[in-house]
Amino acid sequence: MSHFPFRKGVLHAEGVPLPAIADAVGTPTYVYSTAALTEHFRAVTEAFAPTRHLVCYSVKANSNLAILKLLAGLGGGFDIVSGGELARVRHAGGDAAKTVFAGVGKTAEEMEAALAAGLLLFNVESAEELELLDAVGRRLGRRAPFALRVNPDVDARTHRYIATGLKTSKFGVPFEEAMALYARSKKLKGVRAAGLDCHIGSQLTQGAPMRAALTKVAGLYAELKARKHPLEYLDVGGGLGITYTDETPPTAAEYARIVLAATKDTGATLVLEPGRFLMGNAGVLLTRVLYRKRTPAKQFVVVDAGMNDLIRPALYEAHHGLVPLRMRRGKAVEVDVVGPVCESTDVLAKARPLILPRAGELYAFLGAGAYGMSMASNYNSRPRPAEVLVDGQAWRVVRERERTEDLWRGERA
Repeated sequence: MSHFPFRKGVLHAEGVPLPAIADAVGTPTYVYSTAALTEHFRAVTEAFAPTRHLVCYSVKANSNLAILKLLAGLGGGFDIVSGGELARVRHAGGDAAKTVFAGVGKTAEEMEAALAAGLLLFNVESAEELELLDAVGRRLGRRAPFALRVNPDVDARTHRYIATGLKTSKFGVPFEEAMALYARSKKLKGVRAAGLDCHIGSQLTQGAPMRAALTKVAGLYAELKARKHPLEYLDVGGGLGITYTDETPPTAAEYARIVLAATKDTGATLVLEPGRFLMGNAGVLLTRVLYRKRTPAKQFVVVDAGMNDLIRPALYEAHHGLVPLRMRRGKAVEVDVVGPVCESTDVLAKARPLILPRAGELYAFLGAGAYGMSMASNYNSRPRPAEVLVDGQAWRVVRERERTEDLWRGERA
């Protein structure tokens, strides 16, 4: 996270001291770096420069309009999983013609909106979805471009909740059924086969599973082309991991070498769907210490951010680095850093060595740019955090902190 350096003992986002943001906006607050996001996006595009490709940012990682606008300005496309995400992309100035629509539960209304907008590709995940997409296409007088998402039954070697390429997963069409579904599509008047898709999971840190899945999918793509299916796009998915602790995932260049070696003979335009790789280490979550608490078994530090603000530790047993915004000297003790939510799982950092902080001190959870704010909730009737985007020495609030009265907006007593 080179764009979040310590300078004279104070943690910065690019050229901005983070305590200044915390004091002005309050906590908890997500802070994102324009330079980090831009650097990560360009690393992917440069790595894949030797071949035709489209980088479609995975909107579910972080759907803030300012983030989407920035990526659209860099020439990026988008990977969406709902009609709401499509609306966000379009509102931010994103191009529907550079957008792919994934997900196992698309509704007819979502399909209609996406097809009317001129979507690049529907990633279809079941036979019944293909039939519904055909009906929508015929109703609108269009052929909906689609790619089947195939399940290669490859173990991604990631957390069980974010592995999507096994035969037990809800995602994708069984590999052995794909050929028959493409043959069936030739008889349908509301769809047209435009590509093939595969995604085996998130936070991928090893090259072998990627290589195995893509080699298998590239072979299927070649066979489909040989059978005169007019495919143009090979969507290789996303999921490239980042370093949270001691992981050593492939770099963008190493990832490109794996993908290009597996797909080099297909002649396809590659569609890439990075999310975490672009956003994860481009953001932090600021929090303030509320209390210290000792029990016979443990020392706790209670902060104002909770699992409703950052659910990854509770949901995925995820590790986020934790650093003070102002460096201190002293002897570290082992503590559990916990939030105020009324759940035993509201532990944001377990058994961490910290110089015991005092109430009011500020900390940052690192690597929080992806699947942080996008998964935040109002559990315990807690307003969601503010979001800030830094650009050099300037910063601005790109989402205001929710107010208490926002909690019951739309309700009737």
